[in-house]
Amino acid sequence: MSIKNAKPGLKNTLTDIPGLRVGNAQDENARTGVTVVLCDESAIAGVDVRGGGPGTRETDALKAENLVERIDALVLAGGSVYGLGAADGITSALGAQGRGFAIMDMPGVPRSPIVPAAILYDLANGGDKNWGDHPPYHVLGKQALANANTNVSLGNVGAGYGALAGSLKGGLGSASIVTDDGLAIGTLAAVNSFGSALVPGTRNFWAAPYEISEEFGGVGWPEDIHVDGDDWGVAKLNPGARQNTTLGVVATSAHLSPSQAKRLAIMAQDGLARAIRPAHAPFDGDIVFALATGSGDAPYPDELTLTRLGALAADCLARAVARGVYEAKSLGDAVSWCDYLP
Repeated sequence: MSIKNAKPGLKNTLTDIPGLRVGNAQDENARTGVTVVLCDESAIAGVDVRGGGPGTRETDALKAENLVERIDALVLAGGSVYGLGAADGITSALGAQGRGFAIMDMPGVPRSPIVPAAILYDLANGGDKNWGDHPPYHVLGKQALANANTNVSLGNVGAGYGALAGSLKGGLGSASIVTDDGLAIGTLAAVNSFGSALVPGTRNFWAAPYEISEEFGGVGWPEDIHVDGDDWGVAKLNPGARQNTTLGVVATSAHLSPSQAKRLAIMAQDGLARAIRPAHAPFDGDIVFALATGSGDAPYPDELTLTRLGALAADCLARAVARGVYEAKSLGDAVSWCDYLP
């Protein structure tokens, strides 16, 4: 077995996994946005919630012991609890298309689209949030769904529009990897972390050992660096509950069982710890979803293959985090990586 020839897919994004599309919509005045991952056909899904302040919808439905095994779409949104409303807009639009789960088909009984969602906190980022009782997320969700395609924009888009990575501008990142024997992983990350993606005192990314072809600047690993255990660099200094989150999606073209999808999500969470320091804090709502788009006629992978998929997913998600920060642009008082001088 050799994975020495592993390389990014054609787009180096989540949509290198066939059957997935990504759509973004943002409200520039409110400095917030929504990202949707749309499955062309319903896909097996799992989720791992690791942060101390998560905000979610329908994640319990993804437990392996429960009835529903497949989902129609995933939603990542800004707006804290308000952002969960984005899934309402997407659910209603998919339901109108006749998509969703049905215990039995009966005339006049609509299907129930399965659309899990997770949110990040961008309410205090300087945008105008005076929306009264009409938060924009229902509309943004529908717009993101309408925009779904295989070209994934990075940086200040979608759920990453108002995000902060520590005290620097965060954003939406994506990456993929394909091995020489056909294993494929795609990842997506909305980076709004308490911790920093950079080695303290430098412009170097914690994820540098996993970088491929200078996809996030090629600055490499700093020489002769020793990091103090209590030095978090450009992390947020005064965190508040539920104000920080990195939301991740990992996908494979393999056919997984629900429990295998859960294991893939668990292993992929290590990618956040490789790219952000500290990660999974009480202040973070870190969540990783896993999707498997493979045919139900294919066999489930054995334990070693699943382990390889999980290890690849963790490395690939670390790259997506770094790409999200690297591609972000300065916005208001939030300084981007490209404008940052340590």
